[in-house]
Amino acid sequence: MNIYTKDSNDIPFENITMDGALNAEFKVVVGKKEGAPNFIMRIFKIQPGGYSPLHSHEWEHENYFLNGNGEIRNSKGESIKVKKGDVAFIPPFEEHQYYNSGNEVLEFICLIPIVDR
Repeated sequence: MNIYTKDSNDIPFENITMDGALNAEFKVVVGKKEGAPNFIMRIFKIQPGGYSPLHSHEWEHENYFLNGNGEIRNSKGESIKVKKGDVAFIPPFEEHQYYNSGNEVLEFICLIPIVDR
């Protein structure tokens, strides 16, 4: 059987060190290293008041929010509120930033395609 499993609690988080990020971290739980040919599954945690960098790219995102309350923002001042249990689809080239506007950790799964970067 070629099925990969692992307790995600055994995979450490890494700080997001890109410019424009504050109190945000992520970990890859399934990707190329685990034998996935098409997608990368990541888990993000953003502390209250923290955020990811504002950015865009040529690939899509699928998100499932596990905990907390937050917003997905763009540079035009627009935002969409998200909470535990919500899902989001971010199309290619759509500018986005994840912002924790709540009092708990904002935690979500982020699925992206494997592309040559």
